Amino acid sequence: MKGQKRIIKRRRSRICHKFGKIMNCICSGEQLKAEGEMIPSSESHVVKDYSLSDHSSKADQVVKQLDTSNIEEAEWSLRESSSLNYEEARALLGRIEYQKGNIEAALHVFEGIDIAAATPKMKIALSSRGGERRKRRSQNYASPPMSIHAVSLLLEAIFLKAKSLQGLGRFKEAAQSCKVILDIVESSLPEGFPENLGADCKLQETINKAVELLPELWKLADCPRETIMSYRRALLHHWNLDVETTAKIQKDFAVFLLYCGGETCPPSLRTQMDSSFVPGNNIEEAILLLMILLRKISLRRIEWDPSILDHLSFALSISGDLRSLANQVEELLPGIISRKETHYILALCYYGAGEDLVALNLLRKLLNSREDPKYVPALLMATQICGKTPDLAEEGTTFACRALKCLGDGCDQLESTANCLLGVSLSAQAKVAVSDSDRAVRQAKALQALESAMRSTGMRDPNILYRLSLENAEQRKLDAALYYAKLSLKLEGGSTVKGWLLMARILSAQKRFSDAETIINAALDQTGKWDQGELLRTKAKLQLAQGQLKSATETYTQLLAVLQVQSKTFSSAKKLQKGAANPTRSLELEVWHDLAYVFISLSQWHDAELCLSKSKALSPYSAARCHATGVVYEKKGMYKEAVNAFGTALNIDPTHVPSLISTATVLRKLNSQSNAIVRSFVMAALRLDRMNSTAWYILGQLYKAEGTLSSKLEAAECFGAAASLEDSAPVEPFR
Repeated sequence: MKGQKRIIKRRRSRICHKFGKIMNCICSGEQLKAEGEMIPSSESHVVKDYSLSDHSSKADQVVKQLDTSNIEEAEWSLRESSSLNYEEARALLGRIEYQKGNIEAALHVFEGIDIAAATPKMKIALSSRGGERRKRRSQNYASPPMSIHAVSLLLEAIFLKAKSLQGLGRFKEAAQSCKVILDIVESSLPEGFPENLGADCKLQETINKAVELLPELWKLADCPRETIMSYRRALLHHWNLDVETTAKIQKDFAVFLLYCGGETCPPSLRTQMDSSFVPGNNIEEAILLLMILLRKISLRRIEWDPSILDHLSFALSISGDLRSLANQVEELLPGIISRKETHYILALCYYGAGEDLVALNLLRKLLNSREDPKYVPALLMATQICGKTPDLAEEGTTFACRALKCLGDGCDQLESTANCLLGVSLSAQAKVAVSDSDRAVRQAKALQALESAMRSTGMRDPNILYRLSLENAEQRKLDAALYYAKLSLKLEGGSTVKGWLLMARILSAQKRFSDAETIINAALDQTGKWDQGELLRTKAKLQLAQGQLKSATETYTQLLAVLQVQSKTFSSAKKLQKGAANPTRSLELEVWHDLAYVFISLSQWHDAELCLSKSKALSPYSAARCHATGVVYEKKGMYKEAVNAFGTALNIDPTHVPSLISTATVLRKLNSQSNAIVRSFVMAALRLDRMNSTAWYILGQLYKAEGTLSSKLEAAECFGAAASLEDSAPVEPFR
């Protein structure tokens, strides 16, 4: 028995001697480093916190010699030697195991720590140290039950436990463990983390890492709500984070808000200051964060990060507020991004905001000889802007030719895009050509450019095929137009409304009204309610063309019901962009005008006037409504009132073709003006719309009235053009 006691005593002596050497090794300053993880401080956690025995009175460093099989003996020996208590011993040993890569063993050690029992002591220690700075204490302790260094050791253990659980794929448990750290600190220091609290220990480093890690763990655990709450907590509580860490959290939070795929709850009102902006949804909150980051860049608090501007561009694009993005880019200090890139980004912003001329002027500056005249993206964008306006089409053609010259034998996709835009510009240029020969040449070149674009893409680009179909349709080459429209619709899989509409309009130009209505019905079956407005309007016009007045009226009634719901939804929705256009209201205005013409054709004046009153309530200044009012007067034989109404329409919109034609018609009936004045109105209409059959017919009547042989020949040509155009006219314009 005595022999056994001696053996146990020797064994205990050997263990104490072994750990005496270990603690001497600890005191010697050796340090174990783990890449990417927490590195133990060179300062002692122990010597400043306790009066220790000789072997543990110096710096607390990690050792490499501990054997995993002796964890229990090591823990017992450390506690027996009065170096550390139970929790702190396990915290130190767990850190050693973690840094050696033994994650499971480290987790086993950490799970033995009774965090719940140590939490009150840690809170008292933190609050007492925080109270020293504020010169007040919530409780009067002569000395805290735990030192700050001991608190730092235990919080580090909790953090490493969370990292161990993360490494084992137990993300939710890891997040819950990491959250404990922030709960302890936040409840102990409600006014924020003092700047000098962690100056002499690892506490501040642990807090920083925990604040960054918690949202990532919730993301891995697929808990979006908890992720967002942890991000907000990281940014709203004063953790004494450095500027770079705060900026990283703000950027990560904004990215998550933009791309998480679900809407979350807005911030609590209690977290906001008086009169401050409260984001109403994910996009608004992300935009706010990204704008704050841009402001920090402008103030040179953080380094330039191009991805911030990329994310902000995406956020403001989908919210429809590109004008604000332009403001943010303009506020960036010179040198952050190049002059060329600044001009191009601003041009994109203004173009997206509908300010085409501002965008074009920026592109002109970019493409001058002093900047970069061969910058292909800017050349293509300038071509696209010019191609939308006939008066700028010639300049657009020049830009497109420059782009093709710069490309040479380069990218086929860019070449096809340039050819497509060249075709669009030539088509727009043909509309304002003075002579018929010049117009025919430009139309032929437009088709040639579009066909070249189609060949270079192997007939696989639905947009180019759509443009080619549209150009053929406007030149009344209906068979070719229908062929390309079918190809485009097939490639798109029927996913766009404009493809269905173009095919139906081409069929209506071929007087295949029943087939066109079938196409519209097929489109309605594959389209959501919100996108059916134009389809229903075209269907109603097809029914009118077939003489189905009752069916057309029912279709218009159905369309108005859809538009009423859309209008309420649009008006109640929050929009970031002020003054955004309301397409629903524009379509509703056109529907009331269509119904007015239906009732005019039936001589139901009261119903027609009721429709026009609805239109006036939507838009008091509408050229189309004034024209419809003039038609009512004309049908009633009140020609002077009709002329006045048409004049009002032209005052609102001098390019309103129906009012020009109607004015000419009524003036001929009144015989109060010479044929020259009447002809001026007709020629103005034809300059704007060469395919208007009514204008050609009136012009033919004017030539016929002259009675000369040459005028009769001119009249015959005009009547022939009118008949041809009437036979190939769609129920709605192709474009």
